[in-house]
Amino acid sequence: MITLYKAIDILFNIIEILILIRIIFSFLRIGPYNPIGRIVYEMTEPILGPVRELIYKLGIDTGMFDFSPLIAVLILRLILSILRSILI
Repeated sequence: MITLYKAIDILFNIIEILILIRIIFSFLRIGPYNPIGRIVYEMTEPILGPVRELIYKLGIDTGMFDFSPLIAVLILRLILSILRSILI
């Protein structure tokens, strides 16, 4: 069970790094049409899209800022802590 937890922990760390790279790309104006940007976009959008939709459905007005990466990382950390208590 500990090996499964470690594998999930590594996967979540990779996802968090990709989200961070996507944030940096947004500041540098590297869009999804760049080959590297496209890879990062395609790997993070399945996570960030539903979080962005959840923020919209809750009626939270964030203005011009996109808080979905921050909320996605918080949700990933929450899931990981729940899995830690179950698997270890």
